[in-house]
Amino acid sequence: MSTSVSGSHLTRLAETLRAFEPQGRQLEVWGQRAARVLTTGGRLLACGNGGSAEQAQHLTAELVGRYQDERQPLAAFPLTHDTVAMTAIGNDYGASQVFARQVRAHGRVGDLLVCLSTSGRSPNVIAAAQAAAEIGMTTWALTGPGPNPLADACAEAVTVDAPVTSTVQEVHLAAIHIMCAAVDAAVRDGLRALLETAR
Repeated sequence: MSTSVSGSHLTRLAETLRAFEPQGRQLEVWGQRAARVLTTGGRLLACGNGGSAEQAQHLTAELVGRYQDERQPLAAFPLTHDTVAMTAIGNDYGASQVFARQVRAHGRVGDLLVCLSTSGRSPNVIAAAQAAAEIGMTTWALTGPGPNPLADACAEAVTVDAPVTSTVQEVHLAAIHIMCAAVDAAVRDGLRALLETAR
């Protein structure tokens, strides 16, 4: 009997998630560190291509809006939403610079850049990571199987060991949600600590 499309897809996803589970702690640490940066005047930038661009926007939307908890809005910007800037930069400087130029414009020392790439080999995302490092930002990569050039270009990386792009994307979505949950928890715990100190 042949395996159904849905059965093979879900089996592959379940196996990848089980293998990925040990990296969940790193995502929690990222969320805690992001909360510290974002609640003290810093900002988070995010970039990626195609499906990874959508996930970069998903991450920043959860931070500016909310994930689960009510909290203050946090300064998070996707580098994929300004099509005028992207096409102008691409026309004048080449496609490899569409994110790096924006990083240099909007990033500050101590800010965060989250780079998403299922291959870990996207030249424009790698260029963004390099630009961010040059100006003193903290760089994190979410990629497919490692090692890869983007993981090497970033200060820290979480990789997904899956041979199929769609599976990597699905695990990246879970990773984004884990990170956002950790941000919410850190903001909540920070507020509780402030209230207890004020008593």
